Amino acid sequence: MGGERKRIVFDQNPIHTDLTGLIEQAQRNEFSLATFKPEKIIEVVVAETEREWSKEKLILLKAKAKQLSFFQTEEEVRREFSVVDKLPYKFFYRFRDKKGREAKLIIEDWEIGMLYWNCLKNSGGDEQKAVSKVKEKYFDVFSKRDIYLFLGTTKQFHGWAKNPFVIIGVFYLPHEPQLSLF
Repeated sequence: MGGERKRIVFDQNPIHTDLTGLIEQAQRNEFSLATFKPEKIIEVVVAETEREWSKEKLILLKAKAKQLSFFQTEEEVRREFSVVDKLPYKFFYRFRDKKGREAKLIIEDWEIGMLYWNCLKNSGGDEQKAVSKVKEKYFDVFSKRDIYLFLGTTKQFHGWAKNPFVIIGVFYLPHEPQLSLF
């Protein structure tokens, strides 16, 4: 099962292990999406962030929603447009690549947000327990797996930032047993 998933995901895409080379290619505008295999996940870092969406962002989103709905009435747009709760924490992976370079990248994968909300609900609203459960899964559980990070650049940082990548997905498989030569 794991081998088939791996084949489907990786057959057409190279797996990068050198973060420096990957960043250089992104800065030359050669690509903005990559599959990256960290040598070692060092830790999951958690940082508190604003708990509410800024009014400016909400106004901008509502304006964009109106523009995208040329064939809808304002009432239809209002019914369909809803704002999700803002995640009060940012989650990062700190890892090392094949050449020993360490990096810390934010995990922008929607799954980590949903995991946090589910853990918060299951812990009776205790944020510290929820954060602990997220860290447990993303570090303790995933570190024991064959882990790959799907990286993407953002428009804001593409082409000029020291490291323009964010983690847009985490792909993990059970380690495949190595065959013995004897």
